[in-house]
Amino acid sequence: MEEDVSLIVGMTEENMKESLEHLQKELVRVRTGRASTAMLDGVLVNYYGNPTPLKQVANVNTSDARTIEIKPWEKSMVGPIERAIFEANFGITPQNDGELIRLIIPPLTEERRRDLVKQVKGLGEDAKISIRNARRDAMNDIRKEVKNGYPEDAGKRKEDEIQDLTNTYTNKVDKMLEVKEQDIMTI
Repeated sequence: MEEDVSLIVGMTEENMKESLEHLQKELVRVRTGRASTAMLDGVLVNYYGNPTPLKQVANVNTSDARTIEIKPWEKSMVGPIERAIFEANFGITPQNDGELIRLIIPPLTEERRRDLVKQVKGLGEDAKISIRNARRDAMNDIRKEVKNGYPEDAGKRKEDEIQDLTNTYTNKVDKMLEVKEQDIMTI
């Protein structure tokens, strides 16, 4: 029974870590006005009929603070890469010279920055909801174990442990949001 409850705590922490990792991936995709190759991580290119990650069909680099350069390994891939970028809906028009695709990141307006901060806060709230859902599920599982004969005081300690985990991960989300918000609002 002790193993079951310890397993519940371990699984809960794993779920909370996954929520944090997911938030990190989502925050990378939010444009800040600076060029980052990470914003292209989710782009899939039609490579001979197969959806393939962009970084597997081209070199992706930043040439300066506002420009991303994409150099396909095959010239025939320029069109499909350009199409994939359009479909990803970044709000950026790729510039194609036949061999190289450039994405020039425009500076953000104050209004757009505020919209991005709202979007980031929404992503953070989704992560916190996921963390709280993991807490709720763990608390319910611990209460079931207590009903099945697990000592009540030990169950209470495990519930406190789950709450501490929840607080820790919620604080980590807040810190990630603070850093991203500062990044967005910096001109």
